Amino acid sequence: MALFGGSRDISLFHNLNKELLKDIIQTEVAYYKFALEQTTVNVYGEAPGKNYYEPMKIACLINREDQKWTSDDFGSDVGYNHTFSFLKDELIDINLFPEVGDIILFRNNFFEIDSRTENQLIMGRDKDYAISQETVDFGESFSIIVNAHISRVDKLNLIPLRGGKYPTTTKTDGGIANTTG
Repeated sequence: MALFGGSRDISLFHNLNKELLKDIIQTEVAYYKFALEQTTVNVYGEAPGKNYYEPMKIACLINREDQKWTSDDFGSDVGYNHTFSFLKDELIDINLFPEVGDIILFRNNFFEIDSRTENQLIMGRDKDYAISQETVDFGESFSIIVNAHISRVDKLNLIPLRGGKYPTTTKTDGGIANTTG
């Protein structure tokens, strides 16, 4: 039987990290979930405009990479990647599962998710995959980390925030913002 990593330890880790993210660090992003069911495609399977659900405000940790400038026949361009780390429990509470193609708004820049990683485990164990009955109550998957690149606003058909106020959007059924251009 494991000595550490039980339900009381896991509860302590979650409570400390929630307090750290929400009350001390206080870095929040607006998360736009891609609405696949509401997006219409043409004969070729392409979507001329994408639909996103209303943005949700989520606390997270952010790792910023340096900007990378490139130059070609069309002029200069900048590439900018960020890593966003979310507490898995917080995402479960709001019924959000990050996927490739979702949009994150941070510092008036839109980042499109490229990949999702879920490999941070409390005590190196995940109780959902316990082999032994002795360790079924020990350990837990802790966070979800997404890598994202900066995306052009005109490609997304979204309007960036100005002055901290959300722009008005036309709504379709189910509270979904229509961003077709």
